Amino acid sequence: MEKLLNLEHDFLQVTYVFIGGNNELRSKTKTLPKKIYKLSDLPEWNYDGSSTNQASGNYSEIIIKPQRIFKDPFNPRDGLLVLCDTYTPDNVYHKTNTRYNANKIFNKKLSDKPWYGLEQEFFVMKKGTKTPLGFPDDGFPESQGKYYCSVGSSNCIGRNILDTFYKAALFAGIKISGTNVEVAPSQFEYQVGPCEGIESGDHLWMSRYILLRVSEIFDVDINFEPKPVKGDWNGSGCHTNYSTKQMREDNGITYILNAIKKLEDNHEYMINIYGNENNKERLTGKHETANWKKFSWGYGHRGATIRVGNDVKKDGKGYFEIRAVSSDCDPWVVTSEIFKVTNLN
Repeated sequence: MEKLLNLEHDFLQVTYVFIGGNNELRSKTKTLPKKIYKLSDLPEWNYDGSSTNQASGNYSEIIIKPQRIFKDPFNPRDGLLVLCDTYTPDNVYHKTNTRYNANKIFNKKLSDKPWYGLEQEFFVMKKGTKTPLGFPDDGFPESQGKYYCSVGSSNCIGRNILDTFYKAALFAGIKISGTNVEVAPSQFEYQVGPCEGIESGDHLWMSRYILLRVSEIFDVDINFEPKPVKGDWNGSGCHTNYSTKQMREDNGITYILNAIKKLEDNHEYMINIYGNENNKERLTGKHETANWKKFSWGYGHRGATIRVGNDVKKDGKGYFEIRAVSSDCDPWVVTSEIFKVTNLN
């Protein structure tokens, strides 16, 4: 198989990555002449939306339009990864195409330069199960405590999966700033950012695609659910670090506190933006979360809806972290709605 994959040819294999009707990643690959491509050089394509819960069988074509190019770590010599969004044959953005409206929101005030750092948490599961690696088939392993940022085979289960993904993401051009082992067994986190505006959602979606492709190599499942293991175990979030140009400049703390107040005033709306009903199973007020019903914030407070770092308090400028965001969130929706609520009237 390895010899076949390394055979030389005169073409480029361009993998179009898109979002299906259930907020899931999908892809298909197109053969193009081998050359250097700009985004505008790549042709539009289509797929069968009746198979992805996005169209009926009698009018099934969904058009995919390339929006961002990445290198392909699975085919580094002859491949590209291309993130696309979705349209109807009438050239109207599809109702599941959340990137379209997110980009419109950001374009209203790009001068504010919104930056994001997205902390993607996930579990690695035994294939075809809801059982994390390191868990016995019946019962539970040792309780939480020894796993976070751990080393050693009894503590860190599945590091080779995380490390393989990390290198693949860096090669692809994902703005991935770090990784760590998380609180529960075979729970991990990686951080995407800083990215500006629509770029943040683009990079997080493609990073998820690369992680899922890596899972195929190791014959495991990746679980992005916010509370996949019930009981006294941490759930998974996508803590969203956010700042604008004004927040990063002198006296930025004024703009930070003003933005937090706007998020508090709109908490009932935003809590449904941060994630779906399953996220409320995670946001209980335990396991480093705030209760979803009640807004809270604090300096250095990891049990609050929003945490402001003590270094930000000291410097009087910087960013803040929204900890209520779910691991399976739509990053285009989350980032753009945060910007809309805090910076647009």
